[in-house]
Amino acid sequence: MYLLIVEDEKTVAHQLKEMLEQEQYHCDIAYTYRDALELSDNKHYDLILLDWNLPDGDGLSFLKLLREEENATPVLMLSANTEVDDRVQVLDAGGDDYLCKPYSNLELLARIRALLRREGTQKNTLLSSGELTLDTKSREVFVKGEVLSLSPTEFDLLELLLQNKNIVLTRYQLNEYLCQDYNSLKLSNIVDVHIKNLRKKIGLDECIVTVRGVGYKITG
Repeated sequence: MYLLIVEDEKTVAHQLKEMLEQEQYHCDIAYTYRDALELSDNKHYDLILLDWNLPDGDGLSFLKLLREEENATPVLMLSANTEVDDRVQVLDAGGDDYLCKPYSNLELLARIRALLRREGTQKNTLLSSGELTLDTKSREVFVKGEVLSLSPTEFDLLELLLQNKNIVLTRYQLNEYLCQDYNSLKLSNIVDVHIKNLRKKIGLDECIVTVRGVGYKITG
C-alpha cells in the first residue's frame, strides 16, 4: 500500500513515516501544498494523510481540488482543529475521515486499516501482482505507484494475464485474444513482441514468466 503524508512539520512527518513503514506501508512526504499537488498528480496512492494547515495553502482546499479532478483516493484529515464545523467541512468536501491532534498511533493505524479495507471492497476493478496494479475501469497501470504508459494492445494483453494470474496461457490463446482474423493469428511472434515490450516497460523481474514451449503467465 502506498500512502502520501502531507505534513509541513518535518519532525512530525518523519516520525509518522517511520511508524507507518514499520507497519509495511510505503510512504512519501509532501511538506507543502505544491508538493502534495505534484505527487498526487504523478503517482497513485491508496490513502492520503492530510494536515489542515500548510505553509502555502490549506488541506481543505487541496481536498476540494482532488475531488474536483475526480481523484477518489481516500483522505484522512489530521488536524488540531476540534470544532464540529471543521469536521463537517472536511466530510462535505469529500474527506473520508477526520482525526484530531494529538492522536493515538493505535487509533490512527486502526482508522487507516478501516479506510483501506473499505476502499478494497470498492475497488473490484483493480488487478494486481506484487508492485504492479491495473485498473480496468480507468485503463491505467501502475508500477510501484508510478503511472505506466502502455499501448491499447499492451494493456489488453496485460489485463488478460492478470485475470488469469498463475495460469499458463498459450501463445495461441493470447494471439486469439488480441487478433480478430485468421491471417493475424498465423503471425506467431506478435505475442512475443508485445511481451518483450511489456517486460521492458514494467521493469519487474519475474513478473511475466515464460513457460518454455507453451506460453506465458503472471505470478504473484
